[in-house]
Amino acid sequence: MSLLEKTKLLLRRYRIFPKKSLGQNFIVDSSIFNVIADYASLNQADVVLDVGAGLGFLTRFLAGRCKTVLAVELDARLVRVLCEQLKNLSNVRIIKGDVLKTEIPKFNKIVSIPPYHISSSLLLWLFNKSFDCAVLVFQKEFAERLIAHVGSEHYGWLTVVAYYHVEVELLDNVPRWMFHPQPEVDSVIVRLKPKKPPPFTLKSKESFRRLTRALFTHRNRIVKNAVLSIVKSMRLSNVEKIAEFLPFHDKRVRELAPEDFGALANALTE
Repeated sequence: MSLLEKTKLLLRRYRIFPKKSLGQNFIVDSSIFNVIADYASLNQADVVLDVGAGLGFLTRFLAGRCKTVLAVELDARLVRVLCEQLKNLSNVRIIKGDVLKTEIPKFNKIVSIPPYHISSSLLLWLFNKSFDCAVLVFQKEFAERLIAHVGSEHYGWLTVVAYYHVEVELLDNVPRWMFHPQPEVDSVIVRLKPKKPPPFTLKSKESFRRLTRALFTHRNRIVKNAVLSIVKSMRLSNVEKIAEFLPFHDKRVRELAPEDFGALANALTE
C-alpha cells in the first residue's frame, strides 16, 4: 500500500477532513524521509522535535534513527491517530498542543514538515532555543526570503533576523504533488545551523528584532524618517536630533545590510 493510500485510509477511518486553516497537507512520498534524516545527520544520541506530526509517518521513521522523538500535534483528532498508530514505539513522546505555547522538553535537533502558516513564528521560537541543527520543509517562496540579497524583492525583516541567528541552506525541492491534499505551491528542504559566535554583537536581541520588523514596514523610506515614525510614539525628547545622528540615517531601509540593522538597534538601545 502506498503512503497516499495509507493517508486516505487513515483519514477515512478517523473521519478527518484536512483543515486548510491548520495547514494540514500530509506528505505522501516516503522517499523524502530518508533525505531529510540524512541532512540532519541523525544518530542514536539525538532527541528530535517533529512539529505538526500529523499521521505519524515521519515520526515513525525518525524513531528508528534517533534516541527520542518529541511529536507535537495541535489537532486533537490527529493526536488520537498518533497515540494509536505509534503506541508500540517506546521512544516516541506525543505532545498535544501548540508548539509555540506548550512546554517542550529539551531537544538537540528538529526534523519536521511543519504547517506552512506557522513558518515565521516557528523560526522566531526556534531562534530562542539551543539546538544543533534543524531540517525543515518550507514553502519555496518563504524559504527564498531567508537567503534574499540586500535590496531585493524578497529581502525583509526575516532575512535579517535569520542572518544573525543561523546559517541557511536551501537543499532539495519538494514538489506539491508529494502532499495530500496538494498545496498551491512547491516547497523546499531547508537546513539551519546556529551561528557560533553570531556575526555581530547586539545589546538586546529583542530590541533588534522589534526594530528590524518595524523598519521594514517603511522599507522604501530613508532610515531617518522611518525611525522618526517609529520612535515618536515613545515620546522621547530631541527625537529629530537622535534620528539625524543615527548610523546610515540617509540610506533607505531596504538598502541596509543585516549588520547595519544591528548597529541601529544598538544605537537606540540604552
